[in-house]
Amino acid sequence: MESLGNLFGTYENGNELPETLPPEEEEGNIEYKLKLVNPSPSRLEHLVTQMKWRLQEGNGEAIYEIGVEDNGILTGLNESDLKASLSTLEKMAKRLGASLSILREKVTEAEEGYSEMRRALEILVRKVPDDQEFIDLRLAVLGNVDAGKSTLLGVLTQSELDNGRGCARLNLFRHLHEIQSGRTSSISYDILGFDTKGQVVNYAESRTVEEICENSSKLITLIDLAGHHKYLRTTIFGLTGNCPDFAMLVVSATTGIAGTTKEHLGYALALGVPVMVVVNKIDLCTPSTLQRLLRQLETILKGPGCKKIPVRIDSEDDAITVASNLDTNKITPIFTVSCVTGRNLDLILKFLHLLPPQKSHTERERLSQDLTEFQIDELYTVPQVGTVVGGVIKKGSIGEGEKLMLGPSDHGTFQEVKVRTVHRNRLPCRLIQAGQAASVALVDVDRDQLRKGMVLLSPSAESECCRQFEADVYVLYHCNKITRNFQTTVHIGTVCQTAVISKINRNHIKTNEKARVTFTFKFKPEHIRVGARLLFREGKTKGVGEVTQIFPFKPHIER
Repeated sequence: MESLGNLFGTYENGNELPETLPPEEEEGNIEYKLKLVNPSPSRLEHLVTQMKWRLQEGNGEAIYEIGVEDNGILTGLNESDLKASLSTLEKMAKRLGASLSILREKVTEAEEGYSEMRRALEILVRKVPDDQEFIDLRLAVLGNVDAGKSTLLGVLTQSELDNGRGCARLNLFRHLHEIQSGRTSSISYDILGFDTKGQVVNYAESRTVEEICENSSKLITLIDLAGHHKYLRTTIFGLTGNCPDFAMLVVSATTGIAGTTKEHLGYALALGVPVMVVVNKIDLCTPSTLQRLLRQLETILKGPGCKKIPVRIDSEDDAITVASNLDTNKITPIFTVSCVTGRNLDLILKFLHLLPPQKSHTERERLSQDLTEFQIDELYTVPQVGTVVGGVIKKGSIGEGEKLMLGPSDHGTFQEVKVRTVHRNRLPCRLIQAGQAASVALVDVDRDQLRKGMVLLSPSAESECCRQFEADVYVLYHCNKITRNFQTTVHIGTVCQTAVISKINRNHIKTNEKARVTFTFKFKPEHIRVGARLLFREGKTKGVGEVTQIFPFKPHIER
């Protein structure tokens, strides 16, 4: 395993900065400042503009390294210069309505001829974007059955340890049979809120969901997915339909890498979702067993199928370093925790508090200006409100009273509908924008007209659907050969339907082979986009791919 010291410089334990940092980059949300002592008015204006840009790059979060040169060397500042620099930073943050939180510091050697020690600080600057109530991230929780996923989420959100028999998980279960069996069979949601200082805003203080949202500057939506293989379809639907920013793979220290663990990891990586690994139940195994499991995980993550850099998180310093320097394409942090003793749970909370949003402010703004596309993955009937659909808005924005196109129906048609109200995390809001999960109440739409996989589109958008589409696919596993007329279940976002391979550009495909194929949906047309990632499975057969072309099924527009 590549150590944190090799990645980010050697450092001591004790919540200290490393001796050196990587050179400062022009892009991104990390800014180095040697000192900020009494800047002139024009210089202060420039610094405020610079902070605003860094906050935009981090979608509301920026890291300031004070007492650090542009090349990453920690020079440090004496006490008076450090106080003056912090005062200037506070003025800058106040101008932008941002908050400051000191993450860690480093005491450096005194300059030659001076006895006073010098310090460098790492500071989190957070400002909730103007068009949001809070910074929002979605975290999908994966792992084999009985790995302790629901219990872990219950402990994190309730701030109360488990009794060893799963009492912490009860709030996440949605059905009686889940409580009786102790196993998740559906997709359940919970939230974890952080205030501006990084403190958890949760239910322990008798707060409601609405109060947690109102008091949080950053909100993590936790998506608890089923671990048992017979609920694999539900798990894949939750992973593709909810568009998570990150995935947490929970592994039991007692059973190890068993059951669906590798399968869940493979699906997350195939969809391009960055993964963090949590080894749970470490209070039930010996140190030697734990180390053997960690070595197995590191071997899998570094292997040709993953090509990741596994990093063990053993201290708060590790959590801060990885979260603030996270390269989502390379680094995979590994945590070891116990929900009974509470060991290392604080490291997960620190990591989640600092976890940066995936999409930059510029990318999010660009998507928000596009034509609306809202994917439906949940259906509700609310008394005195009517039909409500839940899902993720991929592009554009939706406001109260807006008219949109709903479809496709089983016959490929779209109809015009009107938005009654819009809610986000159970709170009414004026507008939802690209990347946000929300629920939308529709006027005079019966629930039997709806199904999961439908979309809401702007009236001016191309309301195209298809029965056939072309895709480049890669077969992860098949026991023999895949040929024409092979039937499989295809997952594309919220779309989940049986499809048949009607064309293929070679005689057959086997495990670890690529091909360009044409899928034909078996039952009804669907709305999909070129470039969308797909998963397909049938029994033990698994594959991934990307949509390259659709063959439009022209619907009749009902207005």
